[in-house]
This record gives sequence, C-alpha cells and structure tokens, in this order.
Amino acid sequence: MKTAVIDIGTNTLLLLIVDEDLRRVVDLCRFGRLGKGLDASGKLADESIARSLDYCREFRAVMDAHGIAKPRVVATQALREATNAAAFVDPAQQILGAPIEVIAGSREAELAFLSVARTFTDLAGPYVVVDVGGGSTELVVTDGTRVVSAVSVPIGAVRLTERHLKHDPPTAAEIAALDVDIDAHLAPLELPSGVPVVGTAGTATTMAAIVLALPAYDPDAVTGVRLAPATITELRAKLLAASTAERREMRGIEPQRADVIEAGVAIYARVVARVRAPVMITCDRGIRWGLAFEDLEK
Repeated sequence: MKTAVIDIGTNTLLLLIVDEDLRRVVDLCRFGRLGKGLDASGKLADESIARSLDYCREFRAVMDAHGIAKPRVVATQALREATNAAAFVDPAQQILGAPIEVIAGSREAELAFLSVARTFTDLAGPYVVVDVGGGSTELVVTDGTRVVSAVSVPIGAVRLTERHLKHDPPTAAEIAALDVDIDAHLAPLELPSGVPVVGTAGTATTMAAIVLALPAYDPDAVTGVRLAPATITELRAKLLAASTAERREMRGIEPQRADVIEAGVAIYARVVARVRAPVMITCDRGIRWGLAFEDLEK
C-alpha cells in the first residue's frame, strides 16, 4: 500500500510517495515558481501557472505508474495569497484527481514540526523549527514533545529576492534593506534564546549541500548536518557576493535555486542570530513528510 503526498509551494512542487513502512519510493522536486511576481502583482503569472500544471501532469503519470488513484495535496503561501488562485487550483485538481487543501501558515508550521520530531527522535528540546519557503517562513517553538508556539511570517526566498535584490550581484544598500525587512518581521516574535534551530526544506538543505560540496542532491546526506553560526554567516556573505551565474556553478546548488537562494540563506542567518542559536541542524523532511507521518499515525 503506497501513499502519495503533494506539496505545492511558492517556489517548488514536491511529490512524495512512501510505502506502508514510510520508506521513500519517489521523492520529486520541480520548480514551478508559482510565486514569481506575486509580491508585486498579487496574482499568479500565466507562465508559472502553465509550468506548474505541466508538473502536475508529470506527477499524475508517476502516481498512475505506482497505482495511486488519489494523493493528498496541500498548498501554501502562493495560493493563500494570489487573487487568481483558482486559475491554477481548478485545473490542477482535475489533473491530480484530488482536492487541493490550501493550508494556513500555522498548519504548515505544525507539519514542519511533526516531520522534525519524527526524524530526530533523540533531539531534546527546547528548539526552534524554521521552514523558509519561497513566500513565507514558518517558525515553531517546541519543548521537544509539543508545539509551544507556531507562527508564519510573509518573508521567503522568492518574495525577498524580488522585493530587494534588484542587481546581480546585489548592492550593499539592497543587502542592508533585505536584513532590515527580515529583522522587522522577526522582532515581534517570542522566540527562546540559546537553543538549536532546525531548518527544514529546500533552502536549509541546500545550505548543507553547499557545505558538503555534494555533486548531486542527496536527501539522506543533508539530513542531520550541523551548521555553526559562523559557517552560516560565511555562507550568506559568499552567496550575496556572487552573481546568479556564479551561484549556478557552485557545487551543492540546484541551478533552479541559484537566483533566490541568497535571500533564503539570509533569513536563516538572521533567525540564528535572533535566537542566538549554538547550531542549526538541517532536515530534508518538510511538510510533505509531516503529512505522511500524520497519515500513518491515523
């Protein structure tokens, strides 16, 4: 018996298929970039809709090959926000053969926590789970056994790149504005001090892949990597000083992330500084895995 979960985000569309023992059967990442231009226009771009629907067709073919009729499908910030979300949602539901649940940021945060808690069963709390996406960032404070607080803030790698980083590479003034924006969103949050940060999903695991200099992405290799604050600071500076073309050539960076990864890493750098975290631990298992764990436990 196989289960399929699809996570439709601002930057990526993810398909996870697991067996009854929660072993990974298929784990696909495609870059639909649904959030392209969304921060300025409030709408999904036609090209992003078309591209993402093509990926839905690919996912449907893969699920058919594995005998899966109805996946569980969730969507996050881009579809929470876009005034024309139905232009994507309606045809996508027809293609996928399942309803798309547009989940709240708090729900997204809870799923990120569940995936981390089930992956790092020996990690004692308290710690903060942080999921930097394309359009939003979720922060979950946990004592190690339960969610103490969960919040979603509207800053993400795609959104902040489009908002602030107009030059390639960005100017000092653009970088300063980026940091000010991030800090302004983090300032009101009640976060603990001196505890580990666990970073989930694409930006965090790309940071690990760069540090490990992976020739190809490996979800198991990037899960559990421990990054010191100084390493994160150095990585942020390196990425912000490079052009998109130079980042594409860096080992560990998927080419489709090269134009937005620096803003995502900047968010993690500011979160780690805000929390005064002694370490950041990376985890490939984001909300798609949270849904898979949840389904199994039900």
